[in-house]
Amino acid sequence: MENNGSSIHFHGIRQNYTNPNDGVSSITQCPTAPGESTTYTWRATQYGTTWYHSHFALQAWNGILGGIIINGPSTANYDNDMGVMFLNDWTHQTVDQVYITAETSGPPTLDNGLINGTNVYGDLGSRFNMTFTAGESYRIRLINGAVDTHWKFMIDSHNLTVMAMDLVPIEPYETNVLSIGMGQRYDIVVNASQTSGNFWIRAIPQTSCSDNDNADNIKGILKYDSTDTTEPTSSAYSYIDSCDDEDMSDLVPYLALDASADTEEDDFAVTVGKVNNLFKWYMAATTFVAEWDDPTLLQIYNNDTNFTTSSHVIEVDTADEWVYFVIETTQTVPHPIHLHGHDFYVLGQGTGTYDADTTTLTTTNPPRRDVAMLPSSGYLVIAFLTDNPGAWLLHCHIGWHTSEGFALQIVERYSEIAALIDYDTMNSTCAAWDTYVAADDIVEDDSGV
Repeated sequence: MENNGSSIHFHGIRQNYTNPNDGVSSITQCPTAPGESTTYTWRATQYGTTWYHSHFALQAWNGILGGIIINGPSTANYDNDMGVMFLNDWTHQTVDQVYITAETSGPPTLDNGLINGTNVYGDLGSRFNMTFTAGESYRIRLINGAVDTHWKFMIDSHNLTVMAMDLVPIEPYETNVLSIGMGQRYDIVVNASQTSGNFWIRAIPQTSCSDNDNADNIKGILKYDSTDTTEPTSSAYSYIDSCDDEDMSDLVPYLALDASADTEEDDFAVTVGKVNNLFKWYMAATTFVAEWDDPTLLQIYNNDTNFTTSSHVIEVDTADEWVYFVIETTQTVPHPIHLHGHDFYVLGQGTGTYDADTTTLTTTNPPRRDVAMLPSSGYLVIAFLTDNPGAWLLHCHIGWHTSEGFALQIVERYSEIAALIDYDTMNSTCAAWDTYVAADDIVEDDSGV
């Protein structure tokens, strides 16, 4: 942090009428310069499990991240709250060094994975472990904080009761294996159904969408006796290697809300290509670039409506209308799609080409969340209500892809945004950033977010 700018985004927090606190460089603020500080203020109107992370370049995956717990009702009973359990991938170089490979040669093979920040590698390191008491039940708040890994999570010989996705409580359902994409969260309850022994906790990278040199050894240990140092001999549940979401039919929000017919619909084809021998991702033929020193909110405050093509602004000006986005790809790469400022409604998700005439959308109490998977060679249809003025980023949550331009921004209810902005704070942050950039000759070399 001594030699880098930063900003902190509160992932999944709706930021109702507090858009300037969303913490996205080039969108809601200039980066915070080294030696400076930024105070974020927002209302906790949701409850459950989420996380904060840097939204400046790839800085989050050098470790600038952490969990957020907002207490509230739950849809399943439990005795003990074990807090957050982060699932992260890891490299033995900085993420910026690895990005050079990503943008020139494609996704790199990562070195390891971590469960709550720890794991073994060769003869080094230590495993995460936790201890249960037989007969009790435990809430675990899973967070996929990886830069480029889709996980299958399991605890040998134990069932998982899933009771929340992202920040949305759901009707509980049971499974042995949980599929969790980048940026997603699941709250689970595990019953201590055994009486003794040690059991593997497994975070398994899905090889159909990423590579990891330690893929078979990203494990923690569940113990029934904290003093037992015996290595588990338990067996994994079977699973299919895939980078898909949990089945939509299982993800039923406890509070039933329906999506209405769309007032506006936009279609975005996702493609990839090379520019000057560097990979760039495109949505609707635009690769995203925004400027650190001229964030969208500053442009709006100055009543500037001439957004650049590369900043890929989608304006939705009418309050409380339903907007549908159809996102499609022919690429054999799945993508976790994240929208800021909203829980979106997942209306449809599948492989093949989306056809509005033949595809049945789920509008009656569909899953609501802030990250959903765009399937490989498939489509994702999401909907949101324009009830939150601001500039909101929509992007792939694979770190490389965001930096390579896989993003767009929604300027929602333009005329109401300027009143939300603390100009003095924004201006002073930008002035400090400009001074730092000029003194150190800093050059933006990615998408800006």
